Amino acid sequence: MITIRKAAVSLAAFAIAAPAPALASEDFEFWLNPGVSTDLDDNTAVEIETAQRLRSADAGRVDTYFVRGWVKQKVAPSLTLAGGVERRINDGGSNELRFLTQLSGSHGVFKKRLRVEKRFVDGRGGRMGLRVRPRLGVELPITSDERLTFGSDAELFWTLRGTSVGSDTGLTGLRTQIGFGYELSDTIGLGLVYLRQQDFEDNTPDEVGHAPLLTIDFSF
Repeated sequence: MITIRKAAVSLAAFAIAAPAPALASEDFEFWLNPGVSTDLDDNTAVEIETAQRLRSADAGRVDTYFVRGWVKQKVAPSLTLAGGVERRINDGGSNELRFLTQLSGSHGVFKKRLRVEKRFVDGRGGRMGLRVRPRLGVELPITSDERLTFGSDAELFWTLRGTSVGSDTGLTGLRTQIGFGYELSDTIGLGLVYLRQQDFEDNTPDEVGHAPLLTIDFSF
C-alpha cells in the first residue's frame, strides 16, 4: 500500500509540475466534455462523446468542438478494445476527421491507455496523419462507497506521420491532468480536473494551455 501511495503522489506531482520551457506561450482555456454510453451486452458498449474546448481570443489555438462515436469490447476482465470515429470542428481553422483504435486497462489503482489516431485534415489532399498516444495514470477511491475518486494521468503525443508534408513528427505534445470524479447516481458521473496541454514546437516557443475540464457522463 505504501508503494502504491508513493506512486500516486509522484504521478500527481508530475501532473502539476510538468516542466515548462523558459520561453512558452501560456493560454487559459475551458474544456467541457459531456458523453452518453450504454451496454449492448455484458462485454460490449457504445458511447457518444462530445467536447467543447473554448480558448481566449489571443490564444495560439482556436476553439474546438468534436463528436466522437465508440464501440467498446471487453477482451479480458481488466482490458477493453475500442474503435471509434471522430469529426472535429476547429473554429477558424481546418476541420478534421479521425479514425481511432484504443486499448485500455487497469491494474489495481493504475490505469493505462494506448490510442492510435488516423487523421485527415480538410484541404490537405486526403493525406493521412498517424499519431500514437500512450497514457498512464492512477485512480484512488476517497470515500468508502468509492463514489468520490481522485485521479491523475500523463499522456504523450507521438506523431509518426504528419497531416501535411514537412509537418512535425516525433514527440509533439504532453497532456497532464489531476482532479476528482464523483458518481451522482448509477447513471450519472461528474468529473472536475485541472488539465495542462503542452505542444512542443521547433525553433519557436512551445504552446501551453491551462484548462479546467468538466466531464459529464450519462449511462443507460
